[in-house]
Formats: sequence, structure tokens, C-alpha cells
Amino acid sequence: MSVTDSLISLAALPSLLAACLVLLLGTLVGQRVAVLARYSIPAPVIGGILFAIAAAVLARGTGHSIAMATEAKSDLLLLFFACLGLTSDLRRLLGGGPRLLRFLAALVPFLLVQDALGVGLAKLLGMHPFMGLVAGSITLVGGHGTGAAYVDKFGAASGIAGIMALTMTSATLGLVFGGVVGGPVAARLIRKHGLAPDIKAGIHDVILGPGSTPVTTVPLIGALSVALVAVIAAQWLGGLLAGAPVTVPDFLLALLLGLALRNAGGALGLRLHEAAADLLGSVCLSLFLAWTMMALDLATVFGAAGPLLVILAAQVALVWLWASFVTFRALGRDYEGAVMSAAFCGFAMGATATAIANMQSLARRHGPAPEAFLIVPIVGAFFIDILNAVVLTLFLSLDLMGFG
Repeated sequence: MSVTDSLISLAALPSLLAACLVLLLGTLVGQRVAVLARYSIPAPVIGGILFAIAAAVLARGTGHSIAMATEAKSDLLLLFFACLGLTSDLRRLLGGGPRLLRFLAALVPFLLVQDALGVGLAKLLGMHPFMGLVAGSITLVGGHGTGAAYVDKFGAASGIAGIMALTMTSATLGLVFGGVVGGPVAARLIRKHGLAPDIKAGIHDVILGPGSTPVTTVPLIGALSVALVAVIAAQWLGGLLAGAPVTVPDFLLALLLGLALRNAGGALGLRLHEAAADLLGSVCLSLFLAWTMMALDLATVFGAAGPLLVILAAQVALVWLWASFVTFRALGRDYEGAVMSAAFCGFAMGATATAIANMQSLARRHGPAPEAFLIVPIVGAFFIDILNAVVLTLFLSLDLMGFG
């Protein structure tokens, strides 16, 4: 840790320690505060927001801000996706094909409506219509990386002051809103329709898997070793594909390689301890999200946002309504559909990691949703990016955008 006149900079290990403590705090608060437990708000979101509030108070009161290390955070996300692949049975995934298609059928019109809403509100607020796309699927579905890419290409032509800061603000707030909205949406659907999982399981079975033996050192190290193989190979392949016409993100490669290792090993009679891989992935995801939320600069967010908050508030309402009345119905109005509706909120406002955190929180409270955990990562990691690019290309070609 280093301290300057106005900055407290945490290195990787102190940042990791802070993320662990924040995650424990979020878990404790989530258990003790009834409304948070009832709506299954993920612990990383709770703890991360509390940390961000405390950091904002510290900065305002003392002039000292806290900077977190970021290098190791991306590795945690890659490990999570590798572990997700290691716990995915390809035969069950193929069996979920019809529901995957219904999920995509609900998603495509949503992207069109989300961007139309953003552009329309931007025009009403006297802003450049490109701001509506920034506060639409560019950042809410695409995230920080997609936002930076589009702003780099169209930001100067839009003439919007501070467009990059506004873009990063929108993407960050989307992560928060996606983690806050998903649980209440699914909880309401589960209560209203009296839904329950097909497989009856307690908390122990949700975490370890029905009939699994407890995780010990050897299977955990084995799972970590295989996950690291998938991550290292994904980074290597990502470097080889860097100049390809289609960008393939490292996390998708890690997921696919994990899936290949798990299913190829099963075909050869080699079995990985799935409970160990699931536990390892859950730890990595929780720490990644806590770490991400801790870096939220609330003072900058609310100082730079202005009318952006109006558009984002409308987007939250749209996601809530679409998940409840379109996505849920399209997915069959059952328990798996309710869990996937929460995931829809996660990546319609934030990221695939937020979507899966929403599902994990619900699964621990209400029971397992194995089909959802197979379908959502594939949709969120691959299909949604392609569909989003097509929709954005359509909107950016319109005369009202002024880029023609």
C-alpha cells in the first residue's frame, strides 16, 4: 500500500484482502437485513456498494481517495468462466436447446426497444441521440469494453462533452442496477406463481451438488489445476486471434475450453470433482464482483451523470417489465424461467457475471436451476454480443444519429 497527499493506493494482495472482507460484510448484512435476504440481493453487490459509500465519505471528509489494484481481478473472472465450463454437461446443454431459442426470441426485440427508449429520451432531454445508445445497449448490454470501443469511434463526431466519463459511468451503474433488480424480479415471480425447482435440494446440495461428497484439498487443487489450464490456453488463443475479423473475448474462450475439458474427460472416463469446481468458480465470481463494486466512484458517478440518470432510471423500469412479462412468459412460466429472468436483468443492465451472481443467490435460497446455469452463460457470453452489434449497427445507420 502506498499513500500520497490525496491517494491511498492498494496493491494486489491488500486489494484482495479488502474484497474478501467486503464480501463477508455483504453476506452478513444480506442475512441480517430482511428485505435484502427476501429479494436475494447478491452479497458482492451489497458489500461493494457499502464500501463505495464509505470511500466517498472518506474522500469528501479527508480528501483521500482509495485506488484498488485491477490486474488480478480479470484473472478471477477468467477462472470463474473456466470453472463454469468444467461443471457443464454438454448433453444437458443440448437438451436445453428449445429454451435457449425462446430466450433469444425474447432478447432480440428487447435490444431494439432498449435502444429506441434511450434515443427517444435523449432527444426529449435535448441531448445528442448517440447518448441514448450509450445509456442503452452500448454500455448496459455491452459493458465497459464495448462502451469504450464505440465512443472511440463515434464519440468525437457526437460532440458530447465528457462522453468517455459518461460512458464509463453508465456501464458501472448498469452493473449495480443489474445486481439489484434481478433478485426482486425473480422473487416476485416465484411467490406469485408458487414456483419451486424440479429437484428438491437443501443449501448443502445446491452448493456441492446432490449426493456429492464434501470438497477436500486434493479435489479442490485438481479443479484449480484444470481451470488454470483452460485460462492459460484461453489467453494464448486470444493472442493468436487478436487480429481476426471477429473478436472472441478471453472469457468466452475460457468457458468453451472448460466445457471441452469437462466433456472430453468424461468421454475418456476421467471425472472431475464437480463440487470442487463449482465452489472454486463461486469464490472467484464473488470476489470479482466485490472487487468491481468497490471501485465505484460515487462522487464522480453522480457528479457526471446529470440527465444520464433519467435515461438509466427508465431503462431499469423497462428491464423490470420486460423480464416479468415477456422473458418469463417466453421461458415457460416455471422456476427455471424465473431464475433466467433474474439473469436477464443482470446482463440486460450489466454483465454476464452479474447475471450469474443473481442466479447463484436465488439458487441458494430457493433451490437449483441447472438448465439456467447452462443456457445463460452461453447467451450472455456469445449470442448477446453478436445480436447487440447488429442492433447497434442498425441504429447508428439512421439519419437522426447524424453519422451518415
